[in-house]
Amino acid sequence: MVAGKFKFAIDRGGTFTDVFAEGPGGKCRVLKLLSEDPANYPDAPREGIRRILEQELGVAHPPDRPLDTSRIESIRMGTTVATNALLERKGARTALIITRGFRDLLHIGTQSRPQIFDLRIATPSQLYEEVIEVDERVVLCQDGDTEEPGVPVHTGVTGERVAVRRALDETALRAKLERVAAAGIRSIAVALMHSYAYPEHERAVGRVAAAVGGFERVSLSSAVMPMVKIVSRGYTATADAYLTPCVQRYLDGFLAGFDDQLLQRVSILFMQSDGGLASIDDFSGSRAILS
Repeated sequence: MVAGKFKFAIDRGGTFTDVFAEGPGGKCRVLKLLSEDPANYPDAPREGIRRILEQELGVAHPPDRPLDTSRIESIRMGTTVATNALLERKGARTALIITRGFRDLLHIGTQSRPQIFDLRIATPSQLYEEVIEVDERVVLCQDGDTEEPGVPVHTGVTGERVAVRRALDETALRAKLERVAAAGIRSIAVALMHSYAYPEHERAVGRVAAAVGGFERVSLSSAVMPMVKIVSRGYTATADAYLTPCVQRYLDGFLAGFDDQLLQRVSILFMQSDGGLASIDDFSGSRAILS
């Protein structure tokens, strides 16, 4: 039996999956498989790992049994699962929660026009199918502003002072969330005004959604992309809510074929849209679009 462990680097594309393995002593192997071949295997990356281990170690690894991870040191993978789901519009049914009065904000966008004189502008379809406007309002305090009676002022996470002119109406929100959950919507994107500085209202939305139950993903823009611009922040949160359930289902299927020591024995990282690597727990839809 060969001593040492194997390192795997995998590119799981829409048509083909490429598996690179570095074995003990620096020996390298490359394998190409169809990404979808259900008649022969349920998951291409795992099948590539199984075949290489079986061939290099000379030990049978039956495809119908959990794959032994004792000889695997690391797995690095990039996958187009999120990319394909976005292009084909096969993500989760999603609702957008936004501050009252801004329901059309993500549809309007920034009004950036690559062809400024084009009279027929084709805009992409939105990833959400329902908009929930919530009663809440936070505004930034300007230098020289005097505090208004009955309006609490807080110092946000960015150091900016914010005035909470209207607290979140959690009772009304709960009723709206129960309605969309009953309609079969399973993902929620939350983008509230100035939440990058004062995320408390978005966090409260998350708690209410958890209490209602039935949602696979609740993406808070203040957590997913805590940036100043609400349009960009809202787009990112919406993509995260729309795509994360697809990514999670793929990850669950990939992990299911290994033995129960996988996460303890093996370093597993996934390629993110920014070129960095993320652990399984941190790998979400918005980070996987350009994996």
